[in-house]
Amino acid sequence: MHIDFLLDVFRRNSDRDAVVWRDQTSSYAWLADAVEAWTRFLRDRAVAPGTVVSLEADFSPTSIALLLALVNQSSIIVPLTPSIEAKKPEFREIAQVEATVSVANNDRAHLENTGVEATHELIAGFRSAGRPGLVLFSSGSTGTSKAAVHDFIPLLEKFKVPRHSLRTLTFLLFDHIGGVNTLLYVLSNAGCVVTVPNRSPDLVCAAIEKHRVQLLPTSPTFINLLLASEAYQHHDLSSLELVTYGTEVMPESTLERFHRLFPRVRLQQTYGLSEVGILRAQSKSADSLWVKVGGDGFETRIVDGMLQIRARSAMLGYLNAPSPFTADGWLPTGDAVDVDGEYLRIRGRQSELINVGGEKVYPAEVESVLQTMEGVKDVTVSGEANPITGQMVTAKIKLSTAETLSEFRKRMRLFCADKLPAFKIPQKVALVNDAMHGERFKKMRRVS
Repeated sequence: MHIDFLLDVFRRNSDRDAVVWRDQTSSYAWLADAVEAWTRFLRDRAVAPGTVVSLEADFSPTSIALLLALVNQSSIIVPLTPSIEAKKPEFREIAQVEATVSVANNDRAHLENTGVEATHELIAGFRSAGRPGLVLFSSGSTGTSKAAVHDFIPLLEKFKVPRHSLRTLTFLLFDHIGGVNTLLYVLSNAGCVVTVPNRSPDLVCAAIEKHRVQLLPTSPTFINLLLASEAYQHHDLSSLELVTYGTEVMPESTLERFHRLFPRVRLQQTYGLSEVGILRAQSKSADSLWVKVGGDGFETRIVDGMLQIRARSAMLGYLNAPSPFTADGWLPTGDAVDVDGEYLRIRGRQSELINVGGEKVYPAEVESVLQTMEGVKDVTVSGEANPITGQMVTAKIKLSTAETLSEFRKRMRLFCADKLPAFKIPQKVALVNDAMHGERFKKMRRVS
């Protein structure tokens, strides 16, 4: 049915590696059989088409086969990973989950009915159309998590065009639009899905070396952590050909340092949102933050300096919030951009913009400068209310040095004096040891 084109790919490439999980490899022949077996299981257990099913798992052979079987069964799928364990009851309630499929650490699955009857109008629409759905929750990094509802069919369409077959590490999470996109790209091209037990720099580098990973889709935050950890010095990363990055703005200093250390690895910026999916992107050059986004099924326009997108793969709406789309179907992304012909440079989220006495400050610009300071391992810049200027720039800094706050502030001001206007230099600084990112390796900013 819905995934026949994928099953055809699996059968044509039956001997090839499909999934590496805990250093064990499953072939495409195994995956094709597993999808068919789980499809029969769902039918035998009376999981009817249109059932809202939470798939509670991370990437594994069984979870991948189950995801595809649920699509085949026209289920409405709610992927939930261990990273949001505390929020699972809330998310199940919002999504009106009728059955849960939990995949344990030993890769065995357990199905349980919840007794809930889903009544939301968006879910009713899937049932009447006989189409599979996907519910993705936003990270909630700047507020309440929203439940975006997608028709799964448009998400699959673009993967019917053959592209490159690559051994790919699944860094982006199983319940993230980027993780779903990565998985479908790899499987539709008979590549190999390489999983990791956690996403620490050392384990990621070890997996790249051991399993000859060619593609690493990740975030600027992780790239910065990788560079700061120097884990790359202890592993052979010569197989790595391409690193794609998105989810947040890339600091220019991080981009430049990566290119110095890995001149043979191509960096490619991506752009996507839970609401519209992942757009095809083309960087102006490998060391440039300018990017052309769009592709078949996507339109873009700039309104008042802000990016808007219209897409065939756009979500149908939120389960727990009003529709964000304009009357003619455009999504205001909230991202401020500069424009150079066909190319865009993402400045940052409008919600994260710091207004200092009428002057605009984007956090990534300040972070890029501070990250070039000796001893700065990580930094997060945000705005805070100020009675005189409205807002002021604040910074949380993680150091590898033993400096006091007073010593660092003095050094920071001297360092920034000829690199940033005075209003962009942080007025308030805190030295921290805690991680500054969430489970999706995206900076967590305070918005005031």
